[in-house]
Formats: sequence, structure tokens, C-alpha cells
Amino acid sequence: MIDVRWQEARRVLVVRLDNLGDVLVTTPAIHAIKRSLPEAHVTLLSSALGAQAGRLNPDVDDVLVHEAPWMDPWRRLPQDPEREMRAIAGLRDGRFDAAVIFSSFRQSPLPAAYLCYLAGIPLRLAASIDGPGSLLTTRHKRPPGIMHEVELGLDLVGAVGLETDELDLVLRVSGEDLRSAVDILPPRTGPVIVVHAGCTMPARTYPWEMFAQVADLLVERLNAIVVLTGSDGERDLVSAIRERMLYDAIDLAGAAAFPVFCGVVQCADLVITNNTGPMHVAAAVKTPVVALFALTNPPEQWGPWRVPHRQLFHDVPCRICYSRVCPYELECLRYVTPNKVTAAAAELLGEGRRGAHDYERPEPLAVGTGGVIR
Repeated sequence: MIDVRWQEARRVLVVRLDNLGDVLVTTPAIHAIKRSLPEAHVTLLSSALGAQAGRLNPDVDDVLVHEAPWMDPWRRLPQDPEREMRAIAGLRDGRFDAAVIFSSFRQSPLPAAYLCYLAGIPLRLAASIDGPGSLLTTRHKRPPGIMHEVELGLDLVGAVGLETDELDLVLRVSGEDLRSAVDILPPRTGPVIVVHAGCTMPARTYPWEMFAQVADLLVERLNAIVVLTGSDGERDLVSAIRERMLYDAIDLAGAAAFPVFCGVVQCADLVITNNTGPMHVAAAVKTPVVALFALTNPPEQWGPWRVPHRQLFHDVPCRICYSRVCPYELECLRYVTPNKVTAAAAELLGEGRRGAHDYERPEPLAVGTGGVIR
């Protein structure tokens, strides 16, 4: 039963201010909002990175971008109180009836709740262990134990009766973007494997030279077509990997806008990546994924959702450290050898999922540039 206060909500703000993957794991909860309140106009408030996923979500009617200074403290946004004043004014102009504020463990939802409070949004829902005072009209408490982040989002909206039985991540690649992805991939001579080596968190990043070894083994043992992807800022990383390789690979770093990148992932037979946004992109488009999963946070909470996958890590005493930079030698990843990664890839390929780009190749289309992928 939907909370009576929420039944008449027609303009709903969804707040998820961190990164691409965080927005993607929130999409089943966003779908619950849309399904339970079908007449509601749903707006996503997110970072520029997260907004990329919002724009490919049919449940989201509008996307607002705000870089919040309390998120990702290592980025050190310049002090600019006017930035927050503009955000409040923009939210006030939106005339929202309700706001659902999603946050991860170790994040407080209260700064975002305060923005919504100052913007005059009458209903404000979040999970909080802090005393929120009047900042929240519904304060939810997370259930005990470890749950997947998708389940935590669904649990939050369920607190006011918003539910769905459709639990997959939501990300829709348009036909045009899929055709653009097909156009930049070569004819299939073997399995197409996307290798995405970048990550904004150094402690979650598999060593680049080991990525090069993995890519070579994929070609040598699996006859794979290796596609190296990355953002503009990861061009040097991808170039270093390609130069270290003994075999050839396709370099798409900075060469595809985000929707086309998602099309490439959908066309692929397999993705190999760190615990980062493209891992969740793969899950959303149902491409099997080998996740090189550093134990900075719980694998049960953040692993690939409802897609064939392998999570690879080496257990260490310092597991679940939440560190951005590893103070040791990154043993939880370094001890995952390229041979183990290749074996996991072979297992997943043996399970039979085939990529989407076997349909007729279209006329060439221009590919966007400067995609922001993290």
C-alpha cells in the first residue's frame, strides 16, 4: 500500500549524487517509483558522471546535474556557496512534491536532504542513522546485515509503498547508438571482449601491465577480438596497455560517446573490468562480466547484478577498507593472476551468451567523441 502522502505526488525528485555505477544500481528503485506512481514526472539529480546513465533510462523524464562538495572529497571542488544556492533555486523552480535521496553506506543523505528542505520539497525520504530532525519526513533505517545496493534502494522506496517485481538494471541503448557501435567493431572472427582498465579509485584498479597480459592471453588462447575502452582522461592508460601487448587490439579510449560505449558493451560477448561503472553497464545490458573486484568494499553489496559473472579477488586481512589508495601492495588484486582472469573469461564464454552485433551491418555512422566514462 502506497503511503497516503505519496499517492498524489506528481513531480518526484530522485537524488543520487555520486557516480555512474551508483546511479545504475539505483535504477530498479527508480523503476519502482515510476511503476507505483505512473502519472509522476521523475527527475534525476546527479553528478555529471551519473547523469550519463539517467539520460538512457526511460523511467527518468528529466536530468539535473549538481556536483556536490560533500561527495568524492578527493576531487576537492572549489569553495563556491553560490553553487549550492543555484542548486536550491533550480530545485525550487522544479516544484517537486517529493524527493527520494539515495546514498551509499558511509554517506550521509542529510546534506542533500537539506537542499531539498530549503527548496521547499514537502516529502523527503532517505535512509539515515543520524538524527535528521525536520530534514526528512520519512527516516528509513537500513536492514541489518549486508544486502546488495540494488536491494537497499528497493528497500528504501518500499518504506513508502513504492514497489516493482522488475529487478533488472535499467539502461536503454537506442538503435542509432547500437548501429554506431556495430560500425566501429570489426567483423567477428572470434569472441568480442571489452577490456576496460580505468577506474577513478586507485585502490580498485587492477595493474595496467597485468591488464596487458590478460589481453594477450585472450587473443592467444580464446582467439578474441580485444576492445580497449576508456574515457578521454584514460587515453594514456589504454595506450600504455596497447603498447605493452604482443597482439593487436582495438583502442576506443575517448573515441565513443557514452551511449555508443554502452552499445559496444551490449555488442560484446564479455566485459573484463574493475569494480567501476562499466561493470554495472555490462550488467544492465546483460553482457557477462569478469569483475576484478578489489576488497575495498563488500563484494556481496556491489557486485554485478543479475548477469552471468565472475568476481575475482584474493582475500586479505585488510578487506573492506573503503580506501581510495591502497597503503600496501594491492594484494587483493595483484594475486589475481592473468591466467585466472583468462580462465574465468573462458568459463563465461562457454556458457553461451553471444553478443548483439551479428545482425546486418548498417551504413557507416559518425561516432561521437569525448565520452565521459568512469
